[in-house]
Amino acid sequence: MRSKVSVIGAGNVGATCAFRIAERGYADIVLLDIIEGLPQGKGLDMLEATPVIESDVNIVGTNDYKDTAGSDVVVITSGVARKPGMSRDDLVLTNMKIVREVTEGVVRHSPDCIIIVVANPLDAMTQLALHVSKFPRNRVIGQSGILDSARLSTFIAQELGVSVKSVSTCVLGGHGDTMVPVTRLCTVGGIPISKLLPEDRVAGLVERTVKGGGEIVALLKTGSAYYAPAVASAQMVEAVLLDKKEILPCAALLEGEYGINGVVVGVPVKLGKNGIEQVVEIELTADEHAALKKSADAVLELIKVMQL
Repeated sequence: MRSKVSVIGAGNVGATCAFRIAERGYADIVLLDIIEGLPQGKGLDMLEATPVIESDVNIVGTNDYKDTAGSDVVVITSGVARKPGMSRDDLVLTNMKIVREVTEGVVRHSPDCIIIVVANPLDAMTQLALHVSKFPRNRVIGQSGILDSARLSTFIAQELGVSVKSVSTCVLGGHGDTMVPVTRLCTVGGIPISKLLPEDRVAGLVERTVKGGGEIVALLKTGSAYYAPAVASAQMVEAVLLDKKEILPCAALLEGEYGINGVVVGVPVKLGKNGIEQVVEIELTADEHAALKKSADAVLELIKVMQL
């Protein structure tokens, strides 16, 4: 019997994530959106692609949370992108209403599911989903570090002219300006990048990673990144459904790890059938720890805005 995955939000990220999961063939998919016809149309289009991709999964588009009932994993992509002139607080309050309503609908029909949050501001929305769902921390996870690590890996591979498979990177902290790329743990074929690139080039790649989302927004003019966020989310879904015990950088509620308590922040975790099965603590330098603490403090500011 196949698993069931519901993706909330049929925009670019949600639809791409749903199709990526459909290609894998291990889960039936429900694509939900409030816009009538949008999830139904995209769902039908995907379903008609299954003979070509040789996948026997069922894909349903809907506007009704009842169709998501009994989901094993729910991916929340709903929310608006930050618009010109919109402050961070404005974005938080707008998406807070959306994510609250979505989480309530999800929990009502799938009380045993694992929730993966993709909506921005990512860490704050994950904290909100935890608060609203009242789920234990292992069952509410934010997608951030996989995307940020992938961006840094891409830039390093391009810089050195090597396969992306040879690059391993480590990015902690919040999804945004306060992320913490731990460059001393980034390697190419097991060799630290400090041995392969001068310090100023490493710093340049880090800066590009931090501003990665903005770079794509500036190029698209009327949208934001969705291929990389979508496949990163699908990787998390796969790690859970296939019980892969994979170590991935995700946004998780910390309970004393890294000296941080009660705040969602990006750290390495072991993902399996129970969601977060372990928060992996790596030894940080004093500067790295201070940067992670600063990132957590930025999330705390948003939590105060939401009055959780």
